Amino acid sequence: MSTAAKVESPIIPQDSAEEVIDGLPKGFGEGFLGRLAFWIAFAFSLFQIWVAAYGALPSQVIRAMHVGILLLLGFALFGNLVARTPLGRAWFWLLGILGFSTGLYNWIFYKDLIIRSGFHTPLDLVVGVVLILLVFEGARRLMGWPLTIIAGLFLAYTLFGNHLPPPFIHRGYDFAQIVEHFAFGTEGIYGTPIYVSASYIFIFVVFAAFLERAGMLALFNDFALGLVGGWRGGPAQVCVMSSALMGTISGSGVANVVASGQFTIPLMKRFGFRSAFAGGVEATSSMGGQLMPPVMGAVAFIMAETLNVPYVEIVKAALIPAILFFATCFWMVHLEAGKAGLGGMDKDTLPDPWKAVRQHWPLVLPLGMLVYLLFAGYTPIFAGTIGLTMIVVLLLGMPLAALIGPYAFRVVFWIALGLAAAAFLEYGVNVLALLIGALVLACALVKGGRETLVLCRDAMAEGAKNALPVGIACAIVGIVIGTLTLTGIASTFIGWVISIGQNNLLLSLILTMITCLVLGMGIPTIPNYIITSSLAGPALLQLGVPLLVSHMFVFYFGILADLTPPVALACFAAAPMAKTSGLKISIQATKLATAGFLVPFMAVYTPALMLQDPGPLSAHIGDWGEVTYLFLKACFAIGLWGMAVVGYLFGHAQWWERLISFAAGILLVLALPATDEAGWLLGIFVIGLHWWRTRRQAAPAAP
Repeated sequence: MSTAAKVESPIIPQDSAEEVIDGLPKGFGEGFLGRLAFWIAFAFSLFQIWVAAYGALPSQVIRAMHVGILLLLGFALFGNLVARTPLGRAWFWLLGILGFSTGLYNWIFYKDLIIRSGFHTPLDLVVGVVLILLVFEGARRLMGWPLTIIAGLFLAYTLFGNHLPPPFIHRGYDFAQIVEHFAFGTEGIYGTPIYVSASYIFIFVVFAAFLERAGMLALFNDFALGLVGGWRGGPAQVCVMSSALMGTISGSGVANVVASGQFTIPLMKRFGFRSAFAGGVEATSSMGGQLMPPVMGAVAFIMAETLNVPYVEIVKAALIPAILFFATCFWMVHLEAGKAGLGGMDKDTLPDPWKAVRQHWPLVLPLGMLVYLLFAGYTPIFAGTIGLTMIVVLLLGMPLAALIGPYAFRVVFWIALGLAAAAFLEYGVNVLALLIGALVLACALVKGGRETLVLCRDAMAEGAKNALPVGIACAIVGIVIGTLTLTGIASTFIGWVISIGQNNLLLSLILTMITCLVLGMGIPTIPNYIITSSLAGPALLQLGVPLLVSHMFVFYFGILADLTPPVALACFAAAPMAKTSGLKISIQATKLATAGFLVPFMAVYTPALMLQDPGPLSAHIGDWGEVTYLFLKACFAIGLWGMAVVGYLFGHAQWWERLISFAAGILLVLALPATDEAGWLLGIFVIGLHWWRTRRQAAPAAP
């Protein structure tokens, strides 16, 4: 594995796998201001890693500084990359400096702000108002108008809701109380979402940036090509697998589309797939990456913190739905390729997947350590920090190992380096800090080492830039959470959902799904989840749905919202590479994910599918027997729905075969008395009938 990086300046190279941040082009800008923005991003990563490793600051200060640097970097990049005049650049930089000042203000006057809580000075209120305005402007620039408008409506409700008719009226709040609640408390901008962004999410984003820079994306593509490229519809199957693997480190759907779509979409088109279908496969499988353990999406960290459960519990609950989601993608591609008469790629031209693993196996070690620490019960912030440290030690050690001639000596070097890194378990993170410092110094003195230092430096800056949309989304959604906690409006919605669900749980679930899909038309998965789970989660809990299952239900449809028309974020990200409209891609993506729309409903009625509360079946066949049966039932239902949607199995399906297969799949989902038996019998009957009919039609053509 080469550790060299082609660098012409301190700016991130344009040929990197860096995602195109919403509202921002690639890079950091030209000239002095470009270099300054680059080093601000680098310092941001350094600050977050220091805080994660040592936790030397109060939580409130960390949150405030996180938002302050997000605003500084975000507005600086807009000034460098978007502004067209010197005056425009100066204006954006001024806004960034003001945003950074709000963080410094909270740090410098931290104790004073606590002492005078509830009795803030006019200067405090001015700083609070500036923070709120800058967060709104930053969200508008980075995330677009929809999320900004939604947060603005919630803020307006806090200010003027006392003039509304019942049941929406509230008692009214003083302006100073509102500013304090949103800008200084831990239930507004500095609430749980920004805490999770500052502690967990940022570290994992930087971890993913290091892995991508080190060549993990190439490893995933080679492994997927060699393993499934020869299957029917090979290039599309490669796309599904590489996106699933990418999801294990990235967790950002749009980032996955941009990073892997540049390779997979043209490959699918050259192979014979339609442009819209190729884009749909990439968008669907990339969005599913947020469901794929161990990293999943940023939402998983927020969910763990919100529910106060270990992160590993979220991973366990997501595991089977993630497998079913990607099984759906593989199956739909298989059927579409059969319908179009497309086979697999020539196996002689495909790389050996295990050779790729042997060549790049060191890159798997940090990911393996991350998984081990998460499942061993360590906190995500600890696991992420150690995983990031491991990839840094690995990269810095490679150019030094290359200077060692005899193979046996290189083995000794790596063993010694591994033991030194593992010493942190006994002696703390200072050992790791000293080790990395020594490696940096050594790399600075040798040829090949300096290039590796540049690679690490660029990954730090790139990770900070990639964290911008997540961080700003977490900040602006704090306005929504603050409104719900201050006014109690959530109880009105909860009561409404409960009153419906008492008579019909399915209707409540459908309404929750529609809410997620409608919100998802304009806002990303993170704020979509936070808003909807705050409203629907408690309501579904009172209707008997386990809390974790209800939150996963919302999470699932927040992801699918990025695939459904008319506004499908992931599909429009794939449109330039597919060279067709995002709407056409969205229609194909919705078809591909059709079966996936019903998996969350299955989990609500049979929570064992998410490894939650066992059902009555477990009394007869045991907990794992029930899980196995439910998994097989879900796979059979997915197979039937695929046949119904695509219209192909062993051959082209008749309309009545498609209708019966869809009905059989629905029966398997309902989980009512005798519906399972009816679904199995009807499904086996229609598949058998279809096989017999297509075989008879093919027989005359055989001679």
